[in-house]
Amino acid sequence: MKATDKVNEILSWYSHENSGTLENIERLLMSGYLSGTGKLVILPVDQGFEHGPAKSFAPNPEGYDPDYHFKFGIEAGCNAYAAPLGFLEHGAKEYANKIPLILKLNNSDSLYSGDPTQTMTSTVDDAVRIGCAAVGFSIYPGSNSSPQMYEELREISREAKSKGLAVVVWSYPRGGNLKKEDETAIDVVAYAAHIAAQMGANIIKIKPPSDYISNDEMKSIYEKNNISISTLPDRVAHCVKSSFNGKRIVIFSGGPAKGTDEIMKEIKDISKGGGFGSIVGRNSFQRPLEEGISLMKDIMNIYKES
Repeated sequence: MKATDKVNEILSWYSHENSGTLENIERLLMSGYLSGTGKLVILPVDQGFEHGPAKSFAPNPEGYDPDYHFKFGIEAGCNAYAAPLGFLEHGAKEYANKIPLILKLNNSDSLYSGDPTQTMTSTVDDAVRIGCAAVGFSIYPGSNSSPQMYEELREISREAKSKGLAVVVWSYPRGGNLKKEDETAIDVVAYAAHIAAQMGANIIKIKPPSDYISNDEMKSIYEKNNISISTLPDRVAHCVKSSFNGKRIVIFSGGPAKGTDEIMKEIKDISKGGGFGSIVGRNSFQRPLEEGISLMKDIMNIYKES
């Protein structure tokens, strides 16, 4: 299918990338129910590694089966499916030509008790071997591990792009001197998005920010410059603007399981603020199949109509 005008506009923001990486960004934007709209809804299933299998899959036991998530993502019409190596390589041979895959290269587990960090659990070569369109990589701005993570991302980004893959960065502030409320503070989240853009991310994943500001100095800057943050659409718009004035694709995490009404309100606010989409995991695959697919379609329709 030929790229739409909207997709070509987005691709023009990445004209510095090689043809292979551009083709894979285009593939992500031209796949699934939202094909051609410039919006993305991605299914992530890294929760088993991050939080444990029972916590992640017991609410819907079909989720223990790697094949389930491929089928779910395809039937729901997701732009892509992201997961660690084990889940992806299990079904890549059968499904990689049916839905774009994003290999999550670094991961962490909830058994570890030190300052937040992630460890490389797969390689760019693994992503090429199983036919991925992109690699995913987490950074934790503010953590004691952030300098090392930035160095790793620099090398991962260089290698992935040299092999024609797109780069998706999960940019989640945490650790170090950051308090829990700082992790979603609007100034901190916007900063994290900007860092990911500066590191060469093609797609940036952040959490929906709160209206909290991390310190008095930043509060005075926001007030002095009349940066509106009173509503979630305002805050989404600020994060998008912080990512090269909206010339990078910024998508938002779905977070912990929550009620349908709360999910839909949040998605409407993200869309209203100019967000490029969502990455929705537990809130979709922990529901029975038909209910989860219905929810994803409702989410996609909000983005499609915006």
